Amino acid sequence: MYTRRILIVGGGSSGWMTAAYLNGALNFQGNQKNVEIKLIESPDIPRISVGEATIPSIRHILSVIGVNEIDFMKATDASFKQSIKYVNWVNNNNTFYHHPFSRFRTQPIDRSGMNWLRSSRNIPFMETCSAQPIICEMGLSAQMLGQWELGPPLSYAYHFNAQLFADYLRDFSVARGVEHILANVTDIDMDESGDIKSVATDTGNHLEADLFIDCTGFKAKLIEEKMDVTFEDCSQWLLCDRAVTMHVPYDNFYPGMIRPYTTATALSNGWIWDIPMRSRRSVGYVHSSQFISEQDAEAEMRAYQGAGCEDLPARFVHFKVGRRQQNWKGNCIAIGLSGGFIEPLESTGLYLADLGAVMLAEHFPYRREHMKEMAFRYNRILSNRFYEILDFINMHYCMTRRTDTEFWREVQKPERITERLKAKLEYWKMKPPSATDFEDQCFPGMQQVGISTGGQCFDGRAAVDTAGLWNHESYECILYGMGFLDKEFDELFGTNRPPSQVHPHVLHRLQAAKQKIPPHAVWLKQKLGMEDYTIAQKPAGWVC
Repeated sequence: MYTRRILIVGGGSSGWMTAAYLNGALNFQGNQKNVEIKLIESPDIPRISVGEATIPSIRHILSVIGVNEIDFMKATDASFKQSIKYVNWVNNNNTFYHHPFSRFRTQPIDRSGMNWLRSSRNIPFMETCSAQPIICEMGLSAQMLGQWELGPPLSYAYHFNAQLFADYLRDFSVARGVEHILANVTDIDMDESGDIKSVATDTGNHLEADLFIDCTGFKAKLIEEKMDVTFEDCSQWLLCDRAVTMHVPYDNFYPGMIRPYTTATALSNGWIWDIPMRSRRSVGYVHSSQFISEQDAEAEMRAYQGAGCEDLPARFVHFKVGRRQQNWKGNCIAIGLSGGFIEPLESTGLYLADLGAVMLAEHFPYRREHMKEMAFRYNRILSNRFYEILDFINMHYCMTRRTDTEFWREVQKPERITERLKAKLEYWKMKPPSATDFEDQCFPGMQQVGISTGGQCFDGRAAVDTAGLWNHESYECILYGMGFLDKEFDELFGTNRPPSQVHPHVLHRLQAAKQKIPPHAVWLKQKLGMEDYTIAQKPAGWVC
């Protein structure tokens, strides 16, 4: 039997996650040799360490790869993540809401959203139907020190060091049969049909394969430079195009706890991520160069951290929001930044690479004559999910009530809201979001514009939000966290409404959590050997 050959060009998190997942899914964690997997990366490109926040899908990836959770967390400076806490997104007054990973569903019909809308809303919506926001605010772990005994387990993801993650997957994969090549790509050879034939290196080798996976980041050396797949710019709806980042080590800046959640705080011209790992926090200010200079953005990020961080090094990242019109063309597949990027407000930085690897394993073309059909479905799925993410992130911006800067006034303008999202919001003014809204995602007023596929194999159907990543409950979380329908319900039911009610199951879970779940830092110390940091003397104005 002919063994299909895969060459991944580019390493980093996307490249090694793709290699590790394909080896796990197609070669049964290296126990069989159904496909030959090679990865080539340059030894000369500087490696940059960043903090990465993930979503629960990462646990599927790790399970298929076959890693041990404790070993993985030890190797990557990892901590648990149970939620995203949004601060100052509605108004610039230090208010916040959580988007947690776990939620209680009443049976047989879940009317949590409508009941809350008709209440006084004295309790944030998600706190009425999920224990996880308060568990996060108490700083508790996602796991117990012993066996879990608190009913349904909490859903969680991780914070980790992206460079250490790539290194861990590299070593794990190489030990299980993936070939690692350190060399610089000097040329890409094409065959008569327009497919890639081989990759030439500065070591004099010509590496042939059946499938070439482009993990070269924004450079897109294969999918753009050789396959000529154009880039669809989506910056009209997401204005941020820069990030300035900084690591804050616990040696001098330990806040006394490791938050079990990511914090996303809206600033003057964008937002800042705050990702707690085991030895440091990673902070990064995602902002729009149209509204703030790099110098002022860095100053605002340092002001967020507070006094004492003046000597911590910072770096800038430039990015562009958009997607390839085809992720898969011919025998070339773009995974990661080469295929598209959306700012990681909902921690989707690695997710599109995650999805690209998972879908490739599912649509793997064992027979060359099936390549075109597999590519068609793959491109459809990746494009649908891209637009789903785009709409969901766009929603966080357009629903703000902030008017304190030109940036926040601009993001609310109608021309900054996708047509799909406009139709969703208008529909949800008539009825609360529900699961059936995602059956075909065809609402009144929604423009039926076909997905662009670079002029080949045109897909005339409009993009569909399949709720593959966020279902109606996640939409409810953001909508009601940001005050959707506040004025309308005040007019319908008046302002003297009954107080919000927390479901008894949530109250019981909270009471049990206080007794049985340890603080996040305690779990990390006992299970992973995290250093017992002494709470540093905080300089005046220091922010933890």
